[in-house]
Amino acid sequence: MAEPSPLPFDHREAIAHLSKVDRRLARLIEKTLAKSVEFRLNIEERETPYESLLEAIAYQSISGKAAKVIFGRIAAMGANGRCPTPQELLRVRKPALRKAGLSFAKIAAVRDLAQKTIEGVVPTLDEAHAMSDQELVDRLISVRGIGAWTVEMFLIFRLGRPDVLPIHDYGVQKGFAITYGKKAIPKPRELAAFGERWRPFRTVASWYMWRAIEHASKSARKITKSPPQTKKTQAKKKGTKKKAKKKKAKKSSVSRRAQA
Repeated sequence: MAEPSPLPFDHREAIAHLSKVDRRLARLIEKTLAKSVEFRLNIEERETPYESLLEAIAYQSISGKAAKVIFGRIAAMGANGRCPTPQELLRVRKPALRKAGLSFAKIAAVRDLAQKTIEGVVPTLDEAHAMSDQELVDRLISVRGIGAWTVEMFLIFRLGRPDVLPIHDYGVQKGFAITYGKKAIPKPRELAAFGERWRPFRTVASWYMWRAIEHASKSARKITKSPPQTKKTQAKKKGTKKKAKKKKAKKSSVSRRAQA
């Protein structure tokens, strides 16, 4: 296994900046360091964007253990048991891909990935390094089955980009709720607005949001997906229900009179 490559940015500078602009995040960073956990992104230079995205598709919506088995089968379909090139993957028949464990939707996705790699839509590693975050998002989400979240994970864990904030990632959302004492998961829009203070190191801030979940007590982890109802909201709902009941009773009374 290849050694992780060095980061393309100074994480110590990032930590110093984040600690200066955000007191709560500073406390989280201190707590993490106290547990002897240092910031680290395992980035391996051996994988091409095509291979990284092929693995990402295989891992979508299933457990890590099952995905690892399925991707292992796909990765062994190339010449000499290596990861198949885009050309080789397109030559693999659909029943063989289905037998390997891919769903019909994922088969369509990996074939589209292979075709768009051949066409140059999916860049080479050197091309990817030269492109901006937004350029890569715009380019890669054109591939079937690849969404913004998958591209963001690629930007963070494959390219080591310093300023990526995956606002739809549940772990980042939950870590934010725990860190800032929220009773509910924040909306992506809210998280994006708050995260502006973390620029230009939003990747590092996101990494610490993931750590927040690991540090939290069991009670702190119980964050609801939707905002809790206030007394005012509950009273409003009760009033609406009462009105509906009265309206229904009135209609029933009119109906009975009509039948009499």
